[in-house]
Amino acid sequence: MHSRHSEWILILDYGSQFTQLIARRLRELHIYCEIHPFNVDLTEVSQPTPGGVILSGGPMSVNDDEAPHLQKEIFDWDVPVLGVCYGLQLLAHTEIPGSVEKAEKREYGRANLLIDNSEDLLKDIPNKSVVWMSHGDHIHELPESYEIIGHTANAKVAAVRHKENHIYGVQFHPEVAHTDHGKQLLQNFAYDICGLKGDWTSKSFIDEQVRAIREKVGTDKVLCALSGGVDSTVVATLLHKALGDQLQCMFVDNGLLRRNEFENVMHLYTRDLHLPVRGVDASDLFLERLHGISDPEEKRKIIGNTFIDVFEKEIDHDSDFKYLAQGTLYPDVIESVSFKGPSATIKSHHNVGGLPEKMKLDLIEPVRELFKDEVREVGKELGIPEHFIGRHPFPGPGLGIRVLGDLSKERLDLLREADHIFIEELEKQNLYDEVWQALAVLLPVQSVGVMGDERTYEFTVALRAVTSVDGMTADWAHLPYEFLAHVSNRIINEIKGINRVVYDVSSKPPATIEWE
Repeated sequence: MHSRHSEWILILDYGSQFTQLIARRLRELHIYCEIHPFNVDLTEVSQPTPGGVILSGGPMSVNDDEAPHLQKEIFDWDVPVLGVCYGLQLLAHTEIPGSVEKAEKREYGRANLLIDNSEDLLKDIPNKSVVWMSHGDHIHELPESYEIIGHTANAKVAAVRHKENHIYGVQFHPEVAHTDHGKQLLQNFAYDICGLKGDWTSKSFIDEQVRAIREKVGTDKVLCALSGGVDSTVVATLLHKALGDQLQCMFVDNGLLRRNEFENVMHLYTRDLHLPVRGVDASDLFLERLHGISDPEEKRKIIGNTFIDVFEKEIDHDSDFKYLAQGTLYPDVIESVSFKGPSATIKSHHNVGGLPEKMKLDLIEPVRELFKDEVREVGKELGIPEHFIGRHPFPGPGLGIRVLGDLSKERLDLLREADHIFIEELEKQNLYDEVWQALAVLLPVQSVGVMGDERTYEFTVALRAVTSVDGMTADWAHLPYEFLAHVSNRIINEIKGINRVVYDVSSKPPATIEWE
């Protein structure tokens, strides 16, 4: 469901790994924004016309044959434009082909910005503040219609503005944390230059969505698939606020949940949130279909299709259901929609990809415009208990993609116990809220160990914990050695079948958070 805010900024993506960060920073300023591929059909994004356009960075050179181009029609909107890195070079190149060339030395890392004019874009930014550079080309000939408003020791063109129109460009990345006053620059652009108010908040989002949901659904009924996670719980609570008893929630035990998860979550839904929820135990069906399957993509598809089959069976007798609600998030949408080249699709996302033809329900995805931390803010505003809002993300396919290799009930039970010990200890030692996500993975690797005087040949568990803001990038969490030693001892001593514990120290990228 799409209800674009009346005030918004369009970000055109030229493939930079930082494009999402531009959106994050603007959202922090309470400015609604959307990311679209550079070659999006502009008629699709002109209702309402954005209050400003940002051209992102990108990995290519503007001189490459295949280089993403600029759609000049955006200038017909007569709204402010800001080019970032590749975006700036594109502005120059579009006016004078050949004005951008390879720099003698690639500028990468921190540089000091020397400000030549602090009237608008660079207002309230101290001279010699640190900015983050990442480019191999530079502008050697600036079009006459532009003037330089900032430079660095290595780049005579670090920030520019058009002499007549509200067009600006910077050669550095204001969106990354390494640029000291980057947020101030984006604020200057959004508030002062574009004249936006910054009134996009959790409360305004809820009011807007409640209106949009009522308008879309009318008197029909909505089925909401609950996973026990934050996203679907926020979706259900939002729909309940909008629709009352036109909503029916369903929480399916697929046999891939964590220990006691089904009972605990049902309790929360019925007692604390008063949601109309029906619990369905379909664990035998899921495990039967997954038996002996080891390919992760195949597992995801079987799990997704089995969910659909279970829903179909449950609502077979009731033709009033017209919609299925999902907790799709904005990063899911961006990871799944890519244009040729730069930001290639990573994997088929469990939440994005539509519904099988045979399911005659339309999708409702009320939080598909939000990042994870924004969903949590909306959840708080809706009154969902704090301890639940702070839960770590848990994937749709559950433990099915954390038991690597063949799935069986025995292996799932081993993992459930190991996962339980890891999470329990994180909570006991006040480390749970320090990490974004923690999980255990059962490896299809057996190794030799010694227990008492006997030789064992048992499974290995990998523990993974990461820190992140929105799950798009993540660092492995530097948990204390003593803590890891204690968890390892407990897992090996208490779980018969596991004799080795390892800790995963890879970051995203290049690794993903989940192993499959």
